[in-house]
Amino acid sequence: MEYGIESERQMTNSEDNHFSLPHEVTRYYEEGLEAQRLSGALGQLELLRTKEIIDRYLPVPPATILDVGGGPGVYACWLARDGHKVHLIDPVPLHVEQARQASEGQPECQIASISLGDARKLHQPDVSVDAVLMLGPLYHLTDREDRLLALREAYRVLKKNGHVFAVGISRFASLLDGLDRGILSDPKFMRIVQRDLTNGQHRNPTNELSYFTTAFFHHPEELASEVLETGFHLEKTLSIEGFAALLHDLDERWDDQDHRTLIMDAVRWVEDEPSILGITGHLMAIGRK
Repeated sequence: MEYGIESERQMTNSEDNHFSLPHEVTRYYEEGLEAQRLSGALGQLELLRTKEIIDRYLPVPPATILDVGGGPGVYACWLARDGHKVHLIDPVPLHVEQARQASEGQPECQIASISLGDARKLHQPDVSVDAVLMLGPLYHLTDREDRLLALREAYRVLKKNGHVFAVGISRFASLLDGLDRGILSDPKFMRIVQRDLTNGQHRNPTNELSYFTTAFFHHPEELASEVLETGFHLEKTLSIEGFAALLHDLDERWDDQDHRTLIMDAVRWVEDEPSILGITGHLMAIGRK
């Protein structure tokens, strides 16, 4: 299988290339943390919830799916195993290589193509895919016009009645995380949280990787409005992990199948409740063309 992997310099290191990640974001992901992020209890909760929400709207296989910012290929590999034709792009060279290795690990159902790329400038033809996954790009596009550009690109390549799955980080994520981990007492982290709450612009001037990197944190209404503004019909805006992320004993409960089932059910019951929609790590807006 041939993978369209463009040069790292062309896509990430060119100072005059508008379509490039901030250097600190590239450095953060080149640490390789993303490949393991979904392995713990909280990550597995995010993974299962994301899969089940996407599954509600996908056509029966084989559909053509574009995974924009697909990272190490976790979701692309899952969809390929389900019989879909999946094309993955990501702006981080390490992620492209990890996705290639993951795809080769399932030789009977590989990802159709893997390449470096940018959510704001897709190379797919107009009206050519059945679904677009945007599970990461929007929160690393800190300028609203860039986010709208990415969503318009998704709209362009989608077939009629195709869906975009647009994920944002909740405006309140760092506040909730700081309370859970007991790090709000760190003045540096407190300043990060205060800026997040003020305008959603998350910046980490420290060397602490667990404080994340440059991003934009959405209020639920902002994410919905961006999807609507770019021409989509908004199906729903849902919390992914919901309040379960606040459970201090989530790891212990998750290991018990009965507890795990109860947690998943409880999150589903209030997944679109407006009064608590922001109490989550990640939000997903589902738009239909």
